[in-house]
Order: sequence, then C-alpha cells, then structure tokens
Amino acid sequence: MRIATWNVNSMRARVDRAVAWLERSDVDVVAVQETKCKDEQFPTARFEEIGYQVAHLGHSQWNGVAIISRVGIENVEHGFPAMPTWGDPAVAEARAIGATCGGVRVWSLYIPNGRTLEDPHLAYKLEWLAALRAAGQDWLSADPQAQIALMGDWNVAPLDEDVWDMAAFEGSTHVSQPERDAFTGVVDAGFADVVRPHTPGAYTYWDYTQLRFPKRQGMRIDFVLASQALADRVKTAVIDREERKGKGASDHAPVIVELT
Repeated sequence: MRIATWNVNSMRARVDRAVAWLERSDVDVVAVQETKCKDEQFPTARFEEIGYQVAHLGHSQWNGVAIISRVGIENVEHGFPAMPTWGDPAVAEARAIGATCGGVRVWSLYIPNGRTLEDPHLAYKLEWLAALRAAGQDWLSADPQAQIALMGDWNVAPLDEDVWDMAAFEGSTHVSQPERDAFTGVVDAGFADVVRPHTPGAYTYWDYTQLRFPKRQGMRIDFVLASQALADRVKTAVIDREERKGKGASDHAPVIVELT
C-alpha cells in the first residue's frame, strides 16, 4: 500500500497534473491540502474516472483538504476533537479531514501558517497543534495499536536542516522555537516522522519567487507522522521532486510512503 501527502495549491488549477500523477505514481491514498474550493467545486468525477473515491472539505477559495483513495473511504470526519476555530464569528476552518482507507486512519492536515511572530495567527497555530497533540494522545490511549497517519503541510521546519539557510529565516515563523516545540509535541504523543530516515537533507517546498527551486533553496514542511503500529509497516519513503518541475506545478512536492 502506498500513501502520500501533497499540497496541490489549488486542485481546480492542477487537476490534470493530479490525475496524471496518480496514474504514474501508483499511489493508493493521497491526502491533499490547499484545494482552494468549495465541496461542490471539487473535480471529484475526474478521480472517480480512474478508480478513486474522494472525501473533501472546503468552504471557500481558501484552505481546503481532501482524501483521495482507491482502497475505500470510511468513517469520514471533518475536523478533530477540540480543533480551534478562527475569525469573527469564529468558525472551524477547512484544515482537517480524516477517513479510514484500507485499514489506515488517514488525516489530511493543513496546519495554519502563523504569518509573523507578532500575528494572532501564530497563537492560533500553536493552539491548533496543541489540540492535535491532545487528540492524537486520546486516539492512541483508546487503541495503542491503531494505525494512524497524520499527513499534510505542517508549516513548520522542525530542524535547522529543514531550511536552505537559517540566516534567511531569522525572526520568521516556521522555524521559531514555540512552533518547533509544538511539532515535537505531536511526535511525543506517539507519532514518528517516517519520511526523514529515507530522505535525508531533502525539501518538500520551494517558493515560486527568486528561482528558489532550481537554486535548491527549499524547506521541509510536509510530513507523514505515523503511529507506532503504522510506522512498523513503513518500507520506504520518497519525495517526488520531479512533480515540482514544469509549467503549472504546485510549490510543494508530493511525499510518498510505501507500506508492507
């Protein structure tokens, strides 16, 4: 079984690439972020034509998450318990969707950006990650053998090696200690980064500006965190850097994990 995560940066703009990538990569389940569309606007039929089912959560042209699976989609859940809200009036943003696919509980997660170290959105981001940690602890307390994959764009670079130049990020979000601690908190709840051991020094995101991709000036901010029962099944993992190339590419590359 092959599972993946991919921030597509607008599914309607990249549906042709997404369909072609699924056919080429032989992925069974992909967690998608930044679909940037309402549920009724998601191009579900295109994926059904090639044998996949879709569960999507989207309210507007912002955010949006989906799970696309050819091994079933059961027990779909919009948001996780106690997930923080945002705005006035406060609403639960389209940032988390869960489903059971081929026996694995898959979560597609789009963690808030944080914006700046002084922005209220950073506090929201930290609250969001703390709530995710608590939810993860509860799931594993209820079933220590649960096979859970927390997959998505975490908007955190947890190690210095996860950015091309730490000096360029001084005073910025994504690399601040509170954000890194919040990410580590989810790991400490019982989840392992199962991609890093197979992709040392690799990035998953390159900004569109200033030729960041050809200059290899990227960040590692897309992760698959697996419960121990699922981590024990990991055979290998890759970051599909080739999909970042060419006209109309997302600024993120797909991250693929192969399970036994």
